[in-house]
Amino acid sequence: MAVDYEDALDYSSHWMDWIQKNEFPTPEQAHKIIEESTTNFAEYYNRNWLEYRKSVTESGDWAAVEWGGSGAVFKDVLGREYLDFLGGYGMMDLGWSHPDVVRTVKAQLDRSPMPSQELLDPLRGVLAKLMAEITPGDLKYSWFGASGTEANEAAMKIAKLHTGKSAFIVGVKAFHGKTMGSLSLMGKSDYRAPMGNLYSGQVYHVPFGDAEAVEKQLEICDKVGVGVAAVMFEPIQGESGAIVPPDDFWPRIREATRKHGVLLIADEVQTGLGRTGKLWGVEHWGVTPDILTVAKSLGGGVMPISAVTTTEEIYHPMMYPNPFMHTTTTGGGALACSAAIAAIHVTLREKLWEQAAEKGAYLMPKLQDFVVKYPKIFEKVTGRGLLIGMHFKNPETGYKAASGLFKRGVLVAGTLTSAQTIRIEPPLVVSYDQMNALLDRLGDVLADINKSM
Repeated sequence: MAVDYEDALDYSSHWMDWIQKNEFPTPEQAHKIIEESTTNFAEYYNRNWLEYRKSVTESGDWAAVEWGGSGAVFKDVLGREYLDFLGGYGMMDLGWSHPDVVRTVKAQLDRSPMPSQELLDPLRGVLAKLMAEITPGDLKYSWFGASGTEANEAAMKIAKLHTGKSAFIVGVKAFHGKTMGSLSLMGKSDYRAPMGNLYSGQVYHVPFGDAEAVEKQLEICDKVGVGVAAVMFEPIQGESGAIVPPDDFWPRIREATRKHGVLLIADEVQTGLGRTGKLWGVEHWGVTPDILTVAKSLGGGVMPISAVTTTEEIYHPMMYPNPFMHTTTTGGGALACSAAIAAIHVTLREKLWEQAAEKGAYLMPKLQDFVVKYPKIFEKVTGRGLLIGMHFKNPETGYKAASGLFKRGVLVAGTLTSAQTIRIEPPLVVSYDQMNALLDRLGDVLADINKSM
């Protein structure tokens, strides 16, 4: 039976026209796009995606369709403005459509979007050098992918190749990605259990922030003959609600891993490039890991790209005898690298980690005041810099808070391993006026919730 592709040709042509337009749709066109988008998500992408977006569905406006943005503000297809205090789950550190990043990517797009994979593409080398220059200690060699989970998978592979061992020690409530290897390190059963058998090597989960638990697990593994390739933690746990470990945690596990000949991996996918008030989260404790991973904001909110960076010694098995030990056709392509080069430049030029520290120091005490004022609503507020978690007494209250903020033009969202937590994770370029607007609107939301209790 012959296949007729005319419908697909017409539909793709229609949307190519829309993509190339700069103006907003008319109200009639906008409502048609909303209807079309919700139908497409329901019928071809993920029906429950629509129902699960509680902050939007509970506000009675679940059909909101984003269209464009700048800085910490974005607009939906109807032209309504929202303050972005979600930041694409840490992807939008530079804000929406940062002009320097967009301009750089557009220029590279006109020159060469993707490399041949056979010759030398200069931007991959440029980005690798930049990573060596901005990461702690003697980290030097980098591998590039498109997502955080790819970087963490590569980090696992590098650790195994270098050590010849296969076990990992990770944190309860940890989040390292959802591909099969990194999912094995996940610290919550909701995502692991349905998949059945995962990574065949041994994975040991210990409480995050408990240095003694890490030390004891390393000692036990030594005694029973289990070879541990690496200990892997986020500097500050993001998806469990911006949980900051005790100050002795990172220095102690650094010492313990060296004692036992085990690598230390810092998952900086969400914390890296300024989010917590330092360029790298581990810098809060003066620790240099053996392997560091980063993604999200590395692409400047414009292109997907991730990196794993390590020392020359540890990276050696990725180069010799086989330089194709771990490769990807599209990871580290020219467009992605151009975005990362520009994102690093803007981050360093604007010293965005300092902005994150200052703005976090402004915002956190005011959020803590809400905890004191509404003890029936809040459990606590945690975090550092502009990675902040508002922990409510239960998930239902958190949904009400997110929904109430969305009604008032502020976007926030939950976290993946702590159901009662709402994150405050705006672009690092957020203004003080915008933070004050968040606080005013959050105050109104909490007052309404308190009245209904």
